Parts: sequence; structure tokens; C-alpha cells
Amino acid sequence: MRYIIFDLEATCWQDVRDYNRMETIEIGAVELLEASAPHSREFSSFIRPVAEPLLSDFCKELTSIRQSDVDKAEYFGSVFYEFIDWIGSPPFILCSWGGYDMTQFKIDCSRHKVEFPERFEAHINLKKQFGNNFNAKKCGMKRALSIAGLTIEGTHHRGIDDARNIAKLANILLPVMETSGQIPEVPTTE
Repeated sequence: MRYIIFDLEATCWQDVRDYNRMETIEIGAVELLEASAPHSREFSSFIRPVAEPLLSDFCKELTSIRQSDVDKAEYFGSVFYEFIDWIGSPPFILCSWGGYDMTQFKIDCSRHKVEFPERFEAHINLKKQFGNNFNAKKCGMKRALSIAGLTIEGTHHRGIDDARNIAKLANILLPVMETSGQIPEVPTTE
């Protein structure tokens, strides 16, 4: 089974948690050809926001994404289709750290009138799996890496770097899930 480990960064503001206001500004992803294999290839792209095109100071500081990065980027629809093309044909399973990323994809698809692919419904919430396996509920990625004896690499809250780090955790969790039959069924055709 192929696993696509992805992480989104979105517009954000200090003390504001309105997901309908937030908009994806980066997709980072890596592909695992097998549950315990290192990642084989990567996808990374910035996205130009339209609802609130100016990034807040909080967002720029948290993500290290500059205004110029998003100003010269393509809009969500174009980048999302590039991401789908990069993933390629089924079978595959999307994996993210928590449920936020999948929810944000759905919100952005609706906002930009882009059809959300049915094959994306096969999704593994690695944060939930980590909590169950390590008895560490509501554990952030950085803390999970520490609990697992792994070090964080790159810049935290950058989509591609977080995807690489989540993949290291996936290499621990996915083999256990495969062995215990916890991997969701996925379509093998378009």
C-alpha cells in the first residue's frame, strides 16, 4: 500500500480559531511506498490566499512563510490539481497528523468550487493512532517525536518539513496498523 503523508499550513491569526476563515497557503507531502519505508518523493507548493490575501504577522512568524511566497504562488484550484496529479492513481491512503488537514481541504474545495475527490475519504489520523498506541492523547507532532525517541528536523509549521517528520512517526505506526488489520479499505481504481 502507498501512503501519502501530507501537512497543510493555513492563514491564521493569534487567538482566532475560525476554520472557515482560514485558507491553505502550503501543501507539503511525502510518499511512502511501504509502511516502514523511507519516503520516496515529495510535493511542496505554496498557495495564494484569496479570502484574506495578506498574511498576519502571527502567521508569518509561526510558519516562516513570507508574503512574497504566497503572492507569487498559484491559487488553490491549480495547486490542488497538481497535488492530485502528483499522487497518481489509486490505491493509496492519505495520512495526516490530526483531522484538521482533511477538514481544511474540504473547506478550501468548497470555497474554490473544486470537487473533493472521493478517493481522499480513505484517511488515517496518525495523531489519533499515536495517542492510542502511546497513551498520549492530544499530543502534538513535536512532542510525539520526542516520545518516540526521534528528533524534529527542518522548520516546525512548514508543510513539507512537518510532512517529513510525520512520515517518521508513520513508519512506526503504519506497520502496527497493517499487522492488526486497522488500515481502511481503499478503492483500487479511479
